[in-house]
Amino acid sequence: MKKNYSVPALLAIGVTAVSCNSQNEKVKTPNVIVILADDVGYGDLGWNGSTTVHTPNVERMAAEGLRLTNAHTVAATSTPARYGLLTGQYPWRREGTGIATGDAGMVIRPEQYTMADMFRSAGYVTGAVGKWHLGLGDTAGSQDWNGIIAPGLKDIGFDYSFVMAATGDRVPCVYIENQQVVGLDPSDPIEVSYTTPFPGEPTGKENPELLRIHPSMGHDQAIVDGISRIGYMKGGMAARWHDEDIADRITDKACEFIERNSDRPFFLYFGTNDIHVPRVPHERFAGKSGMGPRGDAILSFDYSVGRVLATLDSLGIAENTLVILSSDNGPIVDDGYQDQAAELLGDHKPWGPFTGTKYSIYEAGTRVPMLVWWKGHVAPGTSDDGLFSQIDLFASLASLCGGTIEPDGAPDSRNYLSRLLGQGGEGRSSAVVMNIQENLALISDGWKYVAPSEDPYSDSWTGYLYGNRPEVRLFDLRNDPAEQHNVAVQHPEIVKRLQAELEAVKADGGVWRECKSQGGK
Repeated sequence: MKKNYSVPALLAIGVTAVSCNSQNEKVKTPNVIVILADDVGYGDLGWNGSTTVHTPNVERMAAEGLRLTNAHTVAATSTPARYGLLTGQYPWRREGTGIATGDAGMVIRPEQYTMADMFRSAGYVTGAVGKWHLGLGDTAGSQDWNGIIAPGLKDIGFDYSFVMAATGDRVPCVYIENQQVVGLDPSDPIEVSYTTPFPGEPTGKENPELLRIHPSMGHDQAIVDGISRIGYMKGGMAARWHDEDIADRITDKACEFIERNSDRPFFLYFGTNDIHVPRVPHERFAGKSGMGPRGDAILSFDYSVGRVLATLDSLGIAENTLVILSSDNGPIVDDGYQDQAAELLGDHKPWGPFTGTKYSIYEAGTRVPMLVWWKGHVAPGTSDDGLFSQIDLFASLASLCGGTIEPDGAPDSRNYLSRLLGQGGEGRSSAVVMNIQENLALISDGWKYVAPSEDPYSDSWTGYLYGNRPEVRLFDLRNDPAEQHNVAVQHPEIVKRLQAELEAVKADGGVWRECKSQGGK
């Protein structure tokens, strides 16, 4: 049973509370929208220096809001990053938070306290639209795709949901609204397997002639909409999505949720499918970027952002709505399909000035674009290069809206509301990030300590860069943002301090509090 207590009580367990100033008090219950892009890198958007892809709506947000230039997700891959954001708990504290299959059981369990629960405690209506990738149902493979899929998002605090079960490259390729598949013909039931193909059902491996996009590695199982996926699927023909329409469909649902709840406080978690593979943008964007489907998908993402902003403007609620835009992890170029993403990059650098990609312990794996937009409340055209972690959105937004957090809820989240709104004040002194193998690094005061690991440095088949090394590494991010020079030998005292700090975080189960954030040494 979930038990709550008010945010001021966080002081009793050592979390620094930030009181809303008089400006914030004018808006007692602002609407909150979190737009979480998929695989959009630090260098993919115009506001972060890219001159190769024009993203006018995102650039509008940057011009009218706050740019957090040192923001990090907690993980370099999708499922654990989303888990951390919505639970306020580092994903490496729990088993089963790795990349979820399409038939995974719920990664966030119903007994856990979530960001949606927190907003509901403050009187908000809550919604989740778009990519989910955090599992559905109780256990892997136990879902009733032809009935009510339970447990589901309603059991973790969301009043409304319209989601894709996992990712665009994983079955089942259907939309699920309030825990039921949309448009399902009962006479054509859905079957899903991640172990055994269904007899008579074509696959990308055995029937490449049926494909309109071919895989570059893996992704050669069930064929849906002329594209082979991960996993096997049978039935549900009337319910299957058309890839070119995904962005429009989920953006429509996001805007409908906003319109339907414009007269009361709402929280919307909007996970875009762009720019995850397979990248199949609508014809409005296809061929428009000059960089192939990956670049076109960035245009599609920007369009979705513009639709949300336009909806807020048309309803007259922009000044009462806080919009946070970020990405789940760093960028990836070839992620399993032959879409010429690498060949057509040209001068574009999705990773910006950093090293690495999605999956990596290097900066590009977890340093992500992040914008905060709230008309009349966040100063336009401002930036902050202080360290910020997505895991702190939970406690910070609880402080803003007056939500409650139960005693064991959001254990790793800290309240840095004033920094989130561009008002200065205390900020995070250190943050833990991880790569796909759950190897950890700690970022603190411009330094980055990377724990030693015997896991591979890269994948010989896919070419993915993981960044693991058996030796201790220390990088000076202020002078070496690309992490080219290991200075551990030159600074043993810093290595010792950061290593001890990381071990302390790992050992306490989420109870540990940052000394520096409390004014200590």
